[in-house]
Formats: sequence, structure tokens, C-alpha cells
Amino acid sequence: MTKYTEILDAARKVIQIEAEAVAALAARLDDSFAMAVEMILACSGRVVVTGMGKSGLICQKMAATMASTGTPTIFLHPAEGVHGDLGMLMKGDVVIAVSNSGETEEIARILPTIKRMGLPLISMTGNPTSTLARAGDVFLDISIKEEACPLQLAPTASTTVTLAMGDALAVALLLQRGFREEDFALYHPGGALGKRLLLRVEDLMHVGEDVPTVNVNTPLKDALYVISSKKLGITGVVDDRGDLVGVFTDGDLRRKIEQGIEVLNLPIGELMAGKPKRILRTNLAAKSLQRMEEHQITSLFVFDSEEDQKPIGIIHLHDLLKAGVI
Repeated sequence: MTKYTEILDAARKVIQIEAEAVAALAARLDDSFAMAVEMILACSGRVVVTGMGKSGLICQKMAATMASTGTPTIFLHPAEGVHGDLGMLMKGDVVIAVSNSGETEEIARILPTIKRMGLPLISMTGNPTSTLARAGDVFLDISIKEEACPLQLAPTASTTVTLAMGDALAVALLLQRGFREEDFALYHPGGALGKRLLLRVEDLMHVGEDVPTVNVNTPLKDALYVISSKKLGITGVVDDRGDLVGVFTDGDLRRKIEQGIEVLNLPIGELMAGKPKRILRTNLAAKSLQRMEEHQITSLFVFDSEEDQKPIGIIHLHDLLKAGVI
């Protein structure tokens, strides 16, 4: 037994309790969940998520996840709501109110306004007989057996279950809307994620004179100049029509040199590797990275379409690194 045993045992118990709470949530999902999803899909306005304290923090995450996946969503602080922020509610909105007890005072005080405006209300609470549960048009049960906090005071398992329910709603809505990767990219233009989703091969590829190619009849010694001058460690090999028929890399050179210096005078067409790997210019740059990793290579020749055989560019692993795709 180490000095950390007590600490690790306590941590594992927290994780186990929360995992069991989420598993129980999944087991009791019913038609009410589907009704909540349909209610949101039918919404002509926005989803307004409201909660107090720790539940409020989870609500902010719920709102952010829904908004980023195609469901216009805002967070309403219930305490600020009774001091004027209820003015952000509009006809056509759907409200999701969250309270583990279902009796949170600040939530209870804004329920009459929500009802008076005729806004559909989705109640997320752990108490099915509470004020909030009875007020909802749809009730989503986020009850738990116990908190992970040994004092049964700090919201732990309850907030984890609430977060899981919110994520389940967001993903169900995403799937029902047919939300695509391209749609997701529109809401995430910044940072590494945005670059992975927005940058395409054509944005990063080398074109024109920067594309290393030689004819199949070019002696290896002359092809080496192209490999060196283009600084990509590779050259494409094209036939008399300009179609790409093979590649030759600096790694191939090292292997061929072992055969003797005489290979330098051989046509590169006799030394090249056939069936070069390729990618389309309209593909996401991230897809080129995936293909490079799959084939353990560092470059891909770029084409306009699957049918084209004449390369219009080349993209290198270093281009992806510089652009922040990796």
C-alpha cells in the first residue's frame, strides 16, 4: 500500500459513482426525451437554457454546445431574469429550465412569465414531483442515487448527469438536422479545429514551377537536381502526355545507391515507384494528413478530379505543420 492509496481510492469512487449515474440515465431515457427533441426542432425562435449556481454553469456549456452544432441557443441567468433579462425571451422560443431539486427559488420566480408568454418549457430536474417538473410541458428526469461528494452536499454526480443529458440533446438535434462537418466548420473558424475543418488541399499545395516532376526518360542524376531544388524530397515521374505514372524520393535514392553508382545514369522510369498516392484539391487538408499517415509518406500529388492523371500540385507534411493542421 502506497501513501497515495487513500487519495486514489477516493478518486476512483467518485468516478465510479458518476459513471453509474450516467449509465442509469441512459437506461431510463424514454419518449419524453424524443418529445423534447421534436419540441426544439419545431421551435421557430431560439432555445433558452436557464439554471442557477452549478446547474447554471452546466447550462452555459449546454447552450454553447447546442449553438455550435446548429441549434441557436442562449443562456438566461434566472436571477438576472427577474431584474429585466426576461426581456430576451421572444415568441417562438423554447425554454429548458434546469434545477436538481426542482425548487430553486430563482427558477420558480421566472416560471409564471414563461407560462404567460406561452413558451414551451422543458423541465430538467431530479425531483419528478417538484414545482419545476409539474410546470414543464416535457419532463426530463436527471435524478441520481447519490452525489459523489461524501457529504452529499457538493453537486457532483448530479451535474455530470445534467451535462450528459445536455450533450445527448445536442447530438440528437445535430443528427436530426443532418448537421455536417462543413456546417460545424462555419461556427469554428478559429484555432487548430478551424484549420482542420476549413483549410483545403488547394489552400496549401505547391503549384506551377514549384511542383517537382520529371519525364520517365530523365536520367536519375538529372532527376536528383529537381528533388534537391524543389526541397520536398520527392519528384513525380510523368510520361510524354504529362500523366503521373510514378514517384521517386530521396529515400528511394538511398536504397538505389546501394546498387552502385551506375544507377545514376539509368532512366528514372526504371527506378521509380508506381501507383503514386494522390488527393483531390477540394479535399480537406486534414484528409491529406490522414492519407499520409495511412501510407507512411510525407507528400501527395494533387489532382482536379479522380479521372485526371495530370497533377496540378503537391502537398507536403511540412505544409500541414506550418498551417497548424497538425
